[in-house]
Amino acid sequence: MKNLIANVKEPLLPIHEINGYKVRPGFYLINGATAIQNGVNFTIHSFSATSCELLLFRRDETEPFAILPFPESYRVGNTFSMIVFDIDITEFEYAYRMDGPYDTRQGLIFNKEAYLLDPYARAVTGQAEWGVKRKQKKNVYRARVVDDTFDWGDCSQPHLRFRDLIIYELHVRGFTYDKSSGVKDNRRGTFAGIREKIPYLKKLGVNAVELMPIFEFDEMEDVRVVDGTTLYNYWGYNTVGFFAPNTGYTSEREHNHEGRELKELIRELHENGIEVILDVVFNHTAEGDERGPVFSFKGIDNNIYYLLTPDGHYYNFSGCGNSLNCNHPIVHQFILDCLRHWVIDFRIDGFRFDLAAIMGRNEDGSPMQNPPILEALAFDPILGKVKLIAEAWDAGGLYQVGSFPAWKRWAEWNGKYRDDLRCFLKGDGGMAKNAITRITGSRDLYNPDHRGNNASVNFITCHDGFTLYDLYAYNEKHNEKNGWNNTDGDNSNNCWNCGIEGETDDETVLSLRKRLRKNAFATLMCSRGAAMFLAGDEFCNTQFGNNNAYCQDNITSWLDWSRLEQYRDMFDFCRFMIKFRMTHNVIRRKTKQSTCGYPDISVHNGSAWNETFNHDTRLIGIMYSGRTTDDTEDDFILICINTFWENQNMSLPGLPQGFTWNVAVDTWFDHGEDTDYNKLTERYDNTVVVKPRSLVILNSVRNDTAAREG
Repeated sequence: MKNLIANVKEPLLPIHEINGYKVRPGFYLINGATAIQNGVNFTIHSFSATSCELLLFRRDETEPFAILPFPESYRVGNTFSMIVFDIDITEFEYAYRMDGPYDTRQGLIFNKEAYLLDPYARAVTGQAEWGVKRKQKKNVYRARVVDDTFDWGDCSQPHLRFRDLIIYELHVRGFTYDKSSGVKDNRRGTFAGIREKIPYLKKLGVNAVELMPIFEFDEMEDVRVVDGTTLYNYWGYNTVGFFAPNTGYTSEREHNHEGRELKELIRELHENGIEVILDVVFNHTAEGDERGPVFSFKGIDNNIYYLLTPDGHYYNFSGCGNSLNCNHPIVHQFILDCLRHWVIDFRIDGFRFDLAAIMGRNEDGSPMQNPPILEALAFDPILGKVKLIAEAWDAGGLYQVGSFPAWKRWAEWNGKYRDDLRCFLKGDGGMAKNAITRITGSRDLYNPDHRGNNASVNFITCHDGFTLYDLYAYNEKHNEKNGWNNTDGDNSNNCWNCGIEGETDDETVLSLRKRLRKNAFATLMCSRGAAMFLAGDEFCNTQFGNNNAYCQDNITSWLDWSRLEQYRDMFDFCRFMIKFRMTHNVIRRKTKQSTCGYPDISVHNGSAWNETFNHDTRLIGIMYSGRTTDDTEDDFILICINTFWENQNMSLPGLPQGFTWNVAVDTWFDHGEDTDYNKLTERYDNTVVVKPRSLVILNSVRNDTAAREG
C-alpha cells in the first residue's frame, strides 16, 4: 500500500475543493500522514467522534493557517481519510480537532477546540531543543510529515541467540552528555554521541544496547526547581508520540527527516555486531489522569484507549495517572502497528516492555489468563525474530515474574535473580539454595517445557535502583535531591555499605567493596540466561546513593567517564569476564555431554558433589561441564563463591585424565592482563582456598598446557 501511495503522480478523481485546497478521499488503510508526489494522505480514526478537522500550521506559529473539515463522504466506518494536494511537507505542521459527546461517566470528553496530536505521527514538533520551555502553554503538540529516504544498503541485523546476549542498558543523554565522555560538543547526549562510543562498546565486549525510552517525550513535563537545581522528566517514561523518535536526542535538527541520526546509529551498531533493544512504554501515556492534559488519545477515544473505572475515572496501575487499555482491539492494533513500524523502518532487534503486567489486564483492570495483545506480539510474522522482554510487574501490585502469561517467545527481566543474588552476595544466611537456582537458569520459574531456555534476563543492577558501585557503598537510599523528602524510590535494596555509609578513605572497606563488585559481575557473567548490566557499572559510576534518579539531568545521572581511568582495574575485570563467558559455551547453555559423563550442571558446596544446604551455607560451588563450542574437547567450569567473612576450603571435583584445574579468576587479588592466579591463589591437596567474601573461577586445561604456562 505504501508503494501505491508513493507512486501516485496525478490527482485521482473525484477531486473536491475545501477552503481553497484540492482534496479527494484518501487511503483508508494507511494510518497517519504519508507524503505522495502531489501532496499528503491523512488518515485518522475515532469510534465516537461526530466530526473531524485537519489543521495546518506554519512552523512555530500557534494558530492554523488552514482548517480542512473532513466531508462526511470521506468517512468510511470510523475512519477519516483525505488526500490534500499541492502542499509541500517542509512548509507545514499538522494536528486534528474532533467533536463528539461529552459525558465523563461514560469516559467521553470530546472538546472541539482541543488540538490533537496524530497517534501515528512520525515526528512531533517543538521538542528538538532539550530543556527549553515551549512558547505555547496549551495545544503544544503537533506533527510533521516525514520523508523517509534512508538507505539501509545491504546491512543485515545480527540476529544473536538470546542466551548469547550481553545487554548494556543506557540512557541516550546520560551516556555521553558529560564532557568527560570525550565526544564532540554538539554530539554530547545524542544518538551521534553513542556512535562515537561504538569502539568503546566493542572493546568492552557487549553485543546489545538497551536504550531507555527514545519515543518522543517532553522532558519539561512537570519541570520544577529543588534547592536551585532544575529537575526534569529525564528518564522519559511518559510517552507523547509512539511512532516518533525523540528529536531532543539528535545533534542536528532533522526537519521532515526525523529518525535519520538514529538510523545511522543503528546501522553502525549492526555493522559491529551489536543489537539494539528499545525500552518501550505501552502501560500509560503522558496525558495522565483527570488533572492531565488532553492532547491525543483522550480527545480521540478516551474510553477506548484508557482503562476506566465504572464511573469514568482512570485506573492507575502505572503509578503515572493512567493505564492503556492494551487488550481493546483498537489499542491492540495500535501497539502492533507501532512495533512493526520500529522493526521495519528502524530495524530494531528487540523490545523491553516497561511494567508489562499492565498489558495483560482486561478492560476492568483484572489480569487475563491469555491476553490477546501478548499472544499477537508473540506470533506476529513481522516481529518473528525480535526479542520480546517483559518487566513482569506493575505499580498496581501485580507481580508475574515466572508466571507472566506468555509463550516461549517472551522473556522476562528476572527480578528474583536480582533480589536473591543481592542477598546472597552480601552474606545473608539461608540464601545459598536460591542463589544456585538463580545462577543455573531459574528453572523453578522458567520450566523449559513451557518457557523454553531463553526466558530469563539476569541482572543485578538497572536504571531503576542503585548502580553497582552504590550497591556496596550505601545502606540507605539518598534521594533527597529529588524533592520528595527521600520518600520516593525503593526501600528494599538488599545493599550493604561494608561498614561506612558513602565515600570513605578506609582501605579495608574499599578493598571489600571492590571484591563485592567483582563478585557480583562475575556471578552475572557465569549465570545461565541473557546477562544485562547498567552502563557505567564497568567503571564504578555512582549516583551518590540516589536509587531513583528519574528527574536528575545532571552529573547524578550522567556517566562520569573520568572514573574509567580511576577504576581501570574494574573495567579490565569486566572485559575479561565478558570474554570468558563468550569463550566458554558451557556457561551459556547445555552442550554435548563430556566424555567422563558428568552432568551438565552440578553442585559442590565446599566439597566435591556436596549438594546439601543449611541456613549457614555461604560457600557454594557450581560446575558446568560439556564440550567446547566446536565440540572437539571437554570443557569444565567451576564457580566458587564465598560470602563468609573467613577463609573457606573448596575441594575440587576430579577431572578426566589429561586435564587439570586452572584458576582463571580470584577476586581477592587485583586483576591484570598478566595476573597469574594459579601462583597467587592458595591451593593444596586438590583443594582451593577461597578467601573471605571472594569468588574463584576455575576452568579445565590440558596438563601439557598447564605445564607450559606454569
